[in-house]
Amino acid sequence: MPGNTEDEPLDNPADTQPEKPSDEIIPAKDINIITPIQETENMEVHHHPDLHHKPKKWREYFLEFLMIFLAVVMGFFAESYREHLTDQTKEKEYIESLIEDLKNDQDILSQHIVHVQSGLSITDSMVALLNTPSLIAGRTGQLYYFARLAPRLRPLSINNRTLEQLKNSGNFRLIRNLATSNKIMNYYGKLPLIQLLESINETEFTEYKKIAAKLFDPNVFLKMEDNNGDIKRLSDNPPLRNADNELFQELSVFAVYMHGTKKTVIRTDADLKVAAADLIEYLKKEYHLE
Repeated sequence: MPGNTEDEPLDNPADTQPEKPSDEIIPAKDINIITPIQETENMEVHHHPDLHHKPKKWREYFLEFLMIFLAVVMGFFAESYREHLTDQTKEKEYIESLIEDLKNDQDILSQHIVHVQSGLSITDSMVALLNTPSLIAGRTGQLYYFARLAPRLRPLSINNRTLEQLKNSGNFRLIRNLATSNKIMNYYGKLPLIQLLESINETEFTEYKKIAAKLFDPNVFLKMEDNNGDIKRLSDNPPLRNADNELFQELSVFAVYMHGTKKTVIRTDADLKVAAADLIEYLKKEYHLE
């Protein structure tokens, strides 16, 4: 009936489903469901390897220690060997320099011996003249000449350059052989004796000059000096300040004292020259030098 609206059928009474949304529904089988386990696995891919290593055995620790120890020891020995070679080179250079000094010493000693022997000869002549007063009056020029030259003693100048370098630089330790170092020091240990003799001669010369000042005219002594400081013999016989025989004897006594000192200097020079030759031969043999 038109008035009974409740009895009218509805459109599409069989379709009770809601309308399909505009967006297409994705089938359940195409959906990737990420589970907590998968997420954890994916995160583990980016993690560093497991930090909890397996403990090393004591042998591995010992091997590492041994390798480090051997490296340090080998480095130490390598450095020590290098220093040893350097020290050997320096030692040989010092020895070669020392040999040159010793050769130079031999020349100096030879010249010094000639100088002292010349002084001895002049002293002998002066003493003989002083002990013969009757001859002095006619030989005063000769006596003036003898009086100036007889007491002279030139200091011995030994070349100890290398020895001083060794001592001052602390490199004397480079002389490894004790016998070698002792021989070197024994040689240079002879020098103080010559220096002592020179000092004694100087003391005797001081007393000699006190007496000579009473006998000789200083103006004559000045005339005997040339421009180079050498003493020349006068052609005439200048007068003495005093002709007292007692003063002649006193002067002769101190001349004899200096004569004895100079003879000892010559012996010491000769001994030192021989010692230099022996030391050169020893060093050449010890260090295999030509």
